[in-house]
Amino acid sequence: MPQTILITIAIALRILSNPLANVFQKQLTTKGNHPLIVNFLSYFLLSVCCGVLAFFIKIPYLNHDFWLYSILGGVAGAVGNGFLVKALHLGDLSVLGPINSYKSVVGIIFGIFLLSEIPNVWGVLGIALIIYGSYFVLDTTDEKFSWKLLKRPEIQFRIWAMVLTAIEAVFIKKIILASSTTVAFMSWCVFGALFSFVMLFFYRINVKAEFRKTVKTNYLNSFLLLIGCIGTMQFTTNYILDYMPVGYALSLFQLSIIISIFFGYRFFREKNIAKKMVGSVIMIVGSVLIILMKN
Repeated sequence: MPQTILITIAIALRILSNPLANVFQKQLTTKGNHPLIVNFLSYFLLSVCCGVLAFFIKIPYLNHDFWLYSILGGVAGAVGNGFLVKALHLGDLSVLGPINSYKSVVGIIFGIFLLSEIPNVWGVLGIALIIYGSYFVLDTTDEKFSWKLLKRPEIQFRIWAMVLTAIEAVFIKKIILASSTTVAFMSWCVFGALFSFVMLFFYRINVKAEFRKTVKTNYLNSFLLLIGCIGTMQFTTNYILDYMPVGYALSLFQLSIIISIFFGYRFFREKNIAKKMVGSVIMIVGSVLIILMKN
């Protein structure tokens, strides 16, 4: 029973912290901060916290699998989250949030091959409902639910972010199996910081100029709130993945879409909220089906 309560609390924190982090990411980028700088600083500041944490925990022997999947997860996470911040900079939170519902499908596909996690009939049905609900949300765009929608840069960025972070979730579970929830979190922060820093040079970002601009914007509180949300989101993600198959966990995380839609309206005055809510309810029914029938 205590474990069930802890998992429930972790799911609730994960569902709330993710869209809240998206709000701070969108606010910071719309105020002139470069999306990739926001991405790097998020990882870097969390890595500093992990450096302090390392003095207070016992780190076990880390085998070959740990380092391999830490590198792969770091690359997937850094690039995926970089795309996510760029998507939030360009698009509506209430549309980009629900698109993430497809992550569970990607997670299940890679989970089958890398973790031997085979979904049952109820799991597949729940995921189908999540995808069907996304139709109502995407139908509120000018291009409707069509191939034309894929031409929008924010949608392309969001899809790449979704795919890469879904793959990252599989790697994270591999890291957890090779170490622990806490060590996997530290690995996520440090390797994410490393590869997101490399991305700055890959995209030829003028690092000095962008850092100077970021300091002048004086949004330290927003950055601190952002890393608090991201840290909470990732640690609870690791904890949940330690007890649940990746595909099902990613499906549960889609419950946050209704919060994303509300935040999109509350903070950025986004429109067509009613239809987006209908789609969100259908998605939530699919997620609840997965929760109740996962065994």
